[in-house]
Amino acid sequence: MGSGAVFAWVFIAIGLVLVVEGLFYALAPSLARKMAEAASVTPPGVLRMGGLIAVAAGVVIVALGKWLG
Repeated sequence: MGSGAVFAWVFIAIGLVLVVEGLFYALAPSLARKMAEAASVTPPGVLRMGGLIAVAAGVVIVALGKWLG
């Protein structure tokens, strides 16, 4: 895979993240606000662990997609 293809996949991935986040805010703005308020009072260690779990899940999903495709 050439560097152009890698950049294309990176842009596609970023675009998909923005679509999903945008849909969340567009379809459930009050829920988004409640989640932001809850995050503001959540201890940093808990947020960090949640972020690490999300990263691990993302890596597994990408690896699975690469394996299947």
